[in-house]
Amino acid sequence: MTLPAGERGATRIADRVVAKIASQAAREALGGAVARGAPAAGAPAGGGVETGPPYADVTVHDDVVRVRVAVELGYPSDIGAQCGAVRRRITERVKALAGMDVPEVAVTVERLHSTHTVSAGRERVR
Repeated sequence: MTLPAGERGATRIADRVVAKIASQAAREALGGAVARGAPAAGAPAGGGVETGPPYADVTVHDDVVRVRVAVELGYPSDIGAQCGAVRRRITERVKALAGMDVPEVAVTVERLHSTHTVSAGRERVR
């Protein structure tokens, strides 16, 4: 006897898996420029600005995910456009890979990396 699909059980995707999907999607949206020595997304060519990998934290309730992601960006750049691209990519990838809706993606810019500070050999401009 075969049971209807709704009565057979469910597949649960762990929150940490969804967080990894979101982190990877943010990395993809920023052009993958998060490795040491790689130019930051939006940085002028040849800038050599280093950025850290995006970090995502998720809250999952049923099939709805709320994402908070922290990124580091190159400066000068269009920060708003980059954050918008991160939001769109996370929403698309989580829906495609996990089958979950993402009504909210909060992007936090933790650090801006300037080509001027890299060329001067210091972390901050004072």
